[in-house]
Amino acid sequence: MLAIRLPQEIENRLSVLAEKTGRTKTYYAREAILEYLDDLEDFYLAEQRYADIQAGKSETVSFEDVMRDYGLED
Repeated sequence: MLAIRLPQEIENRLSVLAEKTGRTKTYYAREAILEYLDDLEDFYLAEQRYADIQAGKSETVSFEDVMRDYGLED
């Protein structure tokens, strides 16, 4: 379980949204956290991939090769 304190302005916005949509504030807080976690995980994965490429531990694949390998050429 997680308890957070929000600035009053954000709390008010969240309350209005919940009231207008019939969903709970918890629902919107959970959705926002999940979306943000997805973005952070993608960012850190990309950052690690870039570091691996820079260090020569990984190689890139051209867009043309991907298109050809998956039969997506025009």
